[in-house]
Amino acid sequence: MIQATIHQVKTHLSRFLKEVQRGETVVILHGKTPVARLTGIKQARSVRPKIGTPTTTGVRWKKDAFAPMSDEELREWGI
Repeated sequence: MIQATIHQVKTHLSRFLKEVQRGETVVILHGKTPVARLTGIKQARSVRPKIGTPTTTGVRWKKDAFAPMSDEELREWGI
């Protein structure tokens, strides 16, 4: 367990987060009084997909989606 003051945590947050990712717990002190605990979340390690993994399905549209609009449709749109 690591102990650090609020100032130290604010100044070196990235370093403390790396320690937490390694499994450490950081106790945050206000002076000499513990006020908070920074711990890791197991779930956070697997959230990012591997590079090249599709994250969404492709965009799909009907065959006539880009066909010209009829005169009636143009009037409905006020064109």
